[in-house]
Amino acid sequence: MANRSVETEHDAVSRRSNQGGMILDLMFKRPLRWLRMLVEELHWSFFFGVIVVYGVSQGLGKGLSKVSTQYYFKDEQMIQPSEAQVYVGLIQVPWIIKPVWGLLTDVVPVLGYRRRPYFIFAGVLSMVSMMVLSLHKNLQLGLALSCLVAGSAGVAIADVTIDACVTQLSISHPTLAADMQSLCGMSSSIGSLVGFSLSGVLVHLFGSKGVYGLLGMTAGLTVVVGLILKESPSRSPGGKHVNEKFIDAGSAIWKTFQYGEVWRPCLFMLLSAAVSLHIHEGMFYWYTDSKDGPSFSKEAVGSIMSFGAIGSLVGILLYQNFLKNFPFRNVVFWALSLSVLSGFLDLILVLRINLKLGVPDYFFIVVDEFVSHMISRIKWLPLLVLSSKLCPAGMEGTFFALLMSIEHLGHLLSSWGGGVLLHALKVTRTQFDNLWLVIVIRSLLRVIPIGLVFLIPNVDPSSTILPADMLMNRRSEDVVETDKIEMTALLTNEA
Repeated sequence: MANRSVETEHDAVSRRSNQGGMILDLMFKRPLRWLRMLVEELHWSFFFGVIVVYGVSQGLGKGLSKVSTQYYFKDEQMIQPSEAQVYVGLIQVPWIIKPVWGLLTDVVPVLGYRRRPYFIFAGVLSMVSMMVLSLHKNLQLGLALSCLVAGSAGVAIADVTIDACVTQLSISHPTLAADMQSLCGMSSSIGSLVGFSLSGVLVHLFGSKGVYGLLGMTAGLTVVVGLILKESPSRSPGGKHVNEKFIDAGSAIWKTFQYGEVWRPCLFMLLSAAVSLHIHEGMFYWYTDSKDGPSFSKEAVGSIMSFGAIGSLVGILLYQNFLKNFPFRNVVFWALSLSVLSGFLDLILVLRINLKLGVPDYFFIVVDEFVSHMISRIKWLPLLVLSSKLCPAGMEGTFFALLMSIEHLGHLLSSWGGGVLLHALKVTRTQFDNLWLVIVIRSLLRVIPIGLVFLIPNVDPSSTILPADMLMNRRSEDVVETDKIEMTALLTNEA
């Protein structure tokens, strides 16, 4: 009996040890092996550009700028939530014209270089615009919007440049396409988590304009990317040669869009984003209202959004570990279905049903933010992977930028549509009686994209979608020499 007890205890200890080892492997060892694999298959310096652009410029910058801009519009400019919703859409205009930045980086070299000058220009543009917002007192709304748009343009230009590298590698390493998008998304989510976690505290300590000053300083890292980018200079073409390149680029884009497997998912991205109305500004004004809402502090607002970044990161991990090999259409369908259900969580909150159930506002909002962002990321990642597979060789940067601009156009329409809905139902800075109806309409409209998933190719991420002739790299001097572009360290010429 004693021996059996000892054996039973030994087995229990072994099981606990194995469980601990599995958790350790899942949380630390597996991610490290994954990163090491990407470094070996690609190049370590590729990570530097991803971390700076996706992690710092987009992730951290998004976390800091979103909260500071919300308080800037509310407290500095004193505008209504419906107006703020429209202005937030305007700030995204530079992302809609991403194909312009893509064409410039692909076919218009500056002093013989195609990538380096655009990174530097993007960083300087963001720095100057953020510093003007930070240092200028009583800035008029029009000028303030111009600075915010310029800062957004700087981030968009840097994004287009690094997207070209990601897309090119997705074509040369098709089996790693999903992994690279997961890496980019993870960098963005971690940066957003840090940004949102600090945003409320920083806005409280320095004010919204002080946070813009911090953003101006972080924009300098984008300049560093341009300075350390190793790129072989090309011959400076004449004006006619550049014009011919623009014509060739337009012809290649038109030819690619004639392919059914390309225009159908593009139509889905546009329509699904457009009908999913954004009402974030209306919810933000309600969050901070002392009469009808929870009256959250700046620190609470920032921490709530940080849980959204955690949810986004969890969504990436779920996609990377369990969903990346499933067909695009299946993943998007189930994510959209869950999105419809999660939309009604806001209704429970605004109607104060959670308080009747004994659930505090903060806890409920944190769960809502976590779940909605997790689902959104799971829905978006397969579309990103799909987009990277729709780009013809030699036009990776331009075409991927075009695909992303279609999605951003949909978000602009959804933002303006949300502003119109808030205005029509008379949701103002102090009146929220009809906010529940806004949420109901927004949530019901999310059903529409479910009926459009047939537009997405029913293939898995390892499949090739474009015809072989579109994926062959052309080597003529009329095509961008993307194979010569590499990220290198400042003090070494090591490839």
